Amino acid sequence: MTCITLSPRDAETRIRQGAQLIDIREADEYAREHIAQARLFPLSAIEKGERLPLQATDEVIFHCQAGKRSSDNAAKLVAAAAPGQVWLMEGGIDAWKQAGLPTVEDKSQPLPLMRQVQIAAGILILCGVILGYTVAQGFFLLSGFVGAGLLLAGMSGFCGMARLLAVMPWNRRSS
Repeated sequence: MTCITLSPRDAETRIRQGAQLIDIREADEYAREHIAQARLFPLSAIEKGERLPLQATDEVIFHCQAGKRSSDNAAKLVAAAAPGQVWLMEGGIDAWKQAGLPTVEDKSQPLPLMRQVQIAAGILILCGVILGYTVAQGFFLLSGFVGAGLLLAGMSGFCGMARLLAVMPWNRRSS
């Protein structure tokens, strides 16, 4: 199934004409930065079978961070918005900002959890390699351990590092 895509400028025009903008990113991403007119309806909720309460005359524009999640899940988004008319915004919120359109940003919110995982994994791997070359070869095991954890997370969907980071004090939600 193909879905019609809109440029951010075309999406803005349709929003002014009454279309609903739906952000399919997760709550932590939305809290950090979102488009003012966007309503949060995460892809994880859609994957659990939740649907938007829409009429056949309703128009919905879905977006994510860079457009990949939206395009990869177009069929699910169409099903979640049935019977409404569905569009995908090209390039997501990144393209929206590149078009010079405003967003609501709250820097007091923590970085999205997956970015924190990427940063932590990168630091641990880099430290393992540097210490392995400069101090003792046993430190290479740290890089191997983190790599194995990332492999397990990719294959199983369970990320221990994400679970650990989620309970850290800086990730406590502020309203």
